[in-house]
Amino acid sequence: MQTHLLGFSRMGKLRELKRALETYWKGEIGAEELIATGQELRARHWKLQRGAGIELLPVGDFSCYDHMLDMTAALGAVPARYGAPDGGVDLDAYFQMARGGQGVPAMEMSKWFDTNYHYIVPELAPDQRFSVNVNKLLTEIEEAKQLGGPIKAVLPGPITFCTMSKSTDPGFDRFELLSAIVEAYEELLGQIGGQCDWIQLDEPVLAQELPDEVKGAFNNAYDALLKAASPAKAMLATYFGSIAHNLDELEDLPLHALHVDLVRAPGQLDAVLESLPKQTKLSLGVVNGRNIWKVDADKALEQIRQAVNTLGSDRIMLAPSCSLLHVPVDLEDEPELPTDIKRWMAFGVQKCQEVGKLAAAATGQDVATWLDENRAAWDSRRSDPALHRQDVRERIGSLSPTMYARPLPYAERRPAQRERLGLPLLPTTTIGSFPQTTDIRAARRDYKRGDLSEETYLQRMRDCIRGVVNRQEELGLDVLVHGEPERNDMVEYFGEQLDGFCFTNNGWVQSYGSRCVKPPVIYGDVARSKPMTVTWSEFAQSLTDKPMKGMLTGPVTILCWSFVRDDQPRSETCRQIALAIRDEVADLEQVGLGIIQVDEPALREGAPLRVSDWDEYFRWAVDCFRLAANVAAPETQIHTHMCYCDFNDIIEHIAAMDADVISLEASRSRMELLEAFRLFEYPNEVGPGIYDIHSPRVPSVDEMANLLRRAVAVLPVDRLWANPDCGLKTRGWEETTASLRNMVEAARIMRQELRP
Repeated sequence: MQTHLLGFSRMGKLRELKRALETYWKGEIGAEELIATGQELRARHWKLQRGAGIELLPVGDFSCYDHMLDMTAALGAVPARYGAPDGGVDLDAYFQMARGGQGVPAMEMSKWFDTNYHYIVPELAPDQRFSVNVNKLLTEIEEAKQLGGPIKAVLPGPITFCTMSKSTDPGFDRFELLSAIVEAYEELLGQIGGQCDWIQLDEPVLAQELPDEVKGAFNNAYDALLKAASPAKAMLATYFGSIAHNLDELEDLPLHALHVDLVRAPGQLDAVLESLPKQTKLSLGVVNGRNIWKVDADKALEQIRQAVNTLGSDRIMLAPSCSLLHVPVDLEDEPELPTDIKRWMAFGVQKCQEVGKLAAAATGQDVATWLDENRAAWDSRRSDPALHRQDVRERIGSLSPTMYARPLPYAERRPAQRERLGLPLLPTTTIGSFPQTTDIRAARRDYKRGDLSEETYLQRMRDCIRGVVNRQEELGLDVLVHGEPERNDMVEYFGEQLDGFCFTNNGWVQSYGSRCVKPPVIYGDVARSKPMTVTWSEFAQSLTDKPMKGMLTGPVTILCWSFVRDDQPRSETCRQIALAIRDEVADLEQVGLGIIQVDEPALREGAPLRVSDWDEYFRWAVDCFRLAANVAAPETQIHTHMCYCDFNDIIEHIAAMDADVISLEASRSRMELLEAFRLFEYPNEVGPGIYDIHSPRVPSVDEMANLLRRAVAVLPVDRLWANPDCGLKTRGWEETTASLRNMVEAARIMRQELRP
């Protein structure tokens, strides 16, 4: 019963890759040192996997930025603005595609299915040509061979690659290129098929409802790809949901193995077993690759035994449900976690061990001690009284319909807000955070360690806030923010002040590029014991006569960007968080804040992969936002922010949130998302981002003014705002100041153009 992984963490347990990337981008190290860091991490991670009981090692899952960007480079599908690939994409061109630079904008980013991982969106043009280069993959295959044992090349599959791409020209159907993409894959697989034992092609789109253009394409595509991959065996990997509704697309396909996610979709096993071709092995994803809780070994073994009874043990493989990219590396690096909670957890290395132990148990080996420890941990978790609070449950039970609605509709709130705030046409603002300098991070670190007194820490944070407020006033921004110097992360900061959360020291996971997040862990009922942001916002407002926004993270985003308890419905946990944020909104309003922003960038991300399952999710997700925000009085302006998701798909649900102002990521797509507003008459105010904060380049005044002109062509100008795409936490002060100065000037120019 062979064990394997679909992928592993790239960053390293101490974020070694992040540091190497950022020093390379600053010019402090050369390409050789960056490449050497990658080699060292790959070797270390393969040894960890093999030592934990993984037999078939993944190769190609490592990336210096993103696996979809790697695939774009391997296929030579490089947009023309970066120059034609000649012998492969070098590092400079690769990072320019990801981050922009030299006056050239970056490629778009979007969320990888329903995760908080951002991928670089491939661009496909009508005249697209492909130029295959597999040097990177062949190099890594040779590295893995040095360890001995079987290896498996890991690639995004062609159907997923095409589906997750975008068409560059309006009206062009990118699926017209599917046959050309498959031909490029054939060439690629032909070059690596003799160098590895297995080739894994990831097709998570099978968990979705397939577009008409894709239906029927799997058989033709994979018939050709399996021949090209020989002598390597081919595995088609699916994850993040059930594929039971798409099994007919795989009928009679001579796969060597099919991987299914039995954590997210345990109910699909019967259908998969019934339809699996006789020559195909079944890889069971029984260990959760998306969350940090221990596997329920008894439950997993039931699934394994069912599969063995139907297929025989020689046709079963075991793995985590998906790539371990989404979980931290090693639980052993967390000595400060509470012991009783830590025993319920498993990180990447431990999940590899779980796969090995389950394989051993399923094949009759003696792992009784491990099974007893696993059952004891689960019994402890199920019976722990700290997980269930009576006061929280009673408050949830007392909710009434009026708590979900504002006292007045937007059309009647708007005049009161305008009178209170006195804002100009096209008001300018930012999303919330400002650059987090080394000094700011050091102050937080030293305070947390006890090396800095509370009085000194508070004074340093006030000084930072005063500086940010002064800068904004000098730049001429209309609505200010306090800059969030006290916040380590937009979710972790709130989790640290809420009951029911615990935290890691090294639980880092990749969000995009070098950006890592350390998700908090929701293990029990959530409640707020004291105000979380009021002191900082009240102080910031005292420094200026301009409106100051109170900045909060919304309940759906806190839910989605945490490792969430899995012993109750997510909707119930989300409602508990919503009540905590509701109390904060009320307190901010009480101290005089006239604008409060409740960010929900994860609203779309949290949706099920199948559109037919959306109604139930959006019903409770939108309700949770409304429960959190709608305690505000009519004259208080409620903002929300979203980024890097498909707004066109969910515009009616965004409207149902009834925020007075929504700010959106829009600059990388050059306002393409505004098509949603052309087709749907959005009733409230909108701030489409005109400054791409994920790129180090400074956009010009003309560039931002032109984006505003595109917005004005779609939306009423008296309901438009000017703002960046997202928060400015990761940017430097020099580029931030220059970009915001250009943004304010672009808004001024547009006001002159639009003045009656």
